[in-house]
Amino acid sequence: MDLLTQPLASRPTLISRWNALADRVGALVGHSFLALVARLSIAAIFFQSGRTKVEGFLTITDGTYELFRTEYKLPLVPPEIAAHMSAYLETFVPVLLVLGLATRLSAFVLLGMTTIIEIFVYPDAWPTHLSWAAILLYLIARGGGRLSVDRAIGLH
Repeated sequence: MDLLTQPLASRPTLISRWNALADRVGALVGHSFLALVARLSIAAIFFQSGRTKVEGFLTITDGTYELFRTEYKLPLVPPEIAAHMSAYLETFVPVLLVLGLATRLSAFVLLGMTTIIEIFVYPDAWPTHLSWAAILLYLIARGGGRLSVDRAIGLH
C-alpha cells in the first residue's frame, strides 16, 4: 500500500513532521536563551543612544541640550532635566538588563521611554518602536530567565 492509499489518520503528515521539528527547536531555544538575547539586544540599542548624549562618563553635551530644546521637545519637562533623565536612564537601565537585575522593572522603564519617544518625539518611527516594545513586553511578561541575577537571587 502506498502513501496515497493509506488511511488519512495513519499517514505521516507534513503537519506532524512540522510540529515535531518545531518541538525540537522549542526545546533547544528556550526562554532563558531568548531572554538573554532580548536583554542584550534591547540594552545595546538604548546604551548606544545614551552614549551619544554624553562625553566621558556622564557629562551631557551641549548638542544634547540643544536637541532637547528643539527636536526632542517634551511637554511638562524642561529640556535640561529631560536631557539628564534620558542620558542616565539610557546608561544605567541597559546595564541592569545585561545583568538581568530587576529585569521586569528595567524593561518596563524602557517601554515607558519608548512610548514617550513614539508619542512626543518620533511618531512616524512606529515600526522601530513597535519592535522595541515587543522585546520589552516579552521581558516584562517572562522575566530575565535562568541566566540572570534575578534568578540567582530568587526573583522571577
